[in-house]
Amino acid sequence: MSNISSRNKSLAFVILVGGKSARFGEDKGIFEFLGKPLISYQIEVLSQFNHDIFIVAYSQNQIQEYIEKINYKNIMAFILDDRDLVKDKNIRTPMIGMYSAFKELDKLGYEKAFLLSCDMPLINLDVVELLIKQSEGYDCCIPKWKSNYMEPLFAIYPVKKALKSSETNLNKEIYKMLKIIEENWNTNYISVDNDIQPLDNNFLTFINVNSPIDIEKLLEMYQK
Repeated sequence: MSNISSRNKSLAFVILVGGKSARFGEDKGIFEFLGKPLISYQIEVLSQFNHDIFIVAYSQNQIQEYIEKINYKNIMAFILDDRDLVKDKNIRTPMIGMYSAFKELDKLGYEKAFLLSCDMPLINLDVVELLIKQSEGYDCCIPKWKSNYMEPLFAIYPVKKALKSSETNLNKEIYKMLKIIEENWNTNYISVDNDIQPLDNNFLTFINVNSPIDIEKLLEMYQK
């Protein structure tokens, strides 16, 4: 992080890779899809922006595996899950990764964090750009489907406020991701159906890889 003090601190990209991948059977982020790790597809898109990219991992061993598998020249740093507030040391939840990221980014002086899960490899550059633009003047920017379902792992959060909120949730053993968004935040809910679909007609951005069968779906959509 030697050059981190001179970087653009308005926003950082944060990719969470610390999930159990229980249904998938192996680490999804470094699973090879058409010759390269799934997370590499995200990094290739995100590296086209002038914002630093961080990866949040569960353990030092996992970090080492990523160092060995991916081209990490566009990664600013790896962040290790901070489990000090977690009573059950065996629990794996995105809330821990979110808290760990916000804690580190706050120390480094970043204002906002664009949070992504590594199991959404086919993110659309235009959609990422849309969220960044639509986050201006707001605390939080999150996609919302017409069913009212939201995408908390493809959203922009205010670092300081989200650090406080995630800390409170962990202390109360609340792990539902949307609980991190406080009612008093100025949140911009972006319509997936009205605002995002014109940029990403097949919603490739929101395809999750949760089980091996999803790889077949991903291949079919990618080849289209």
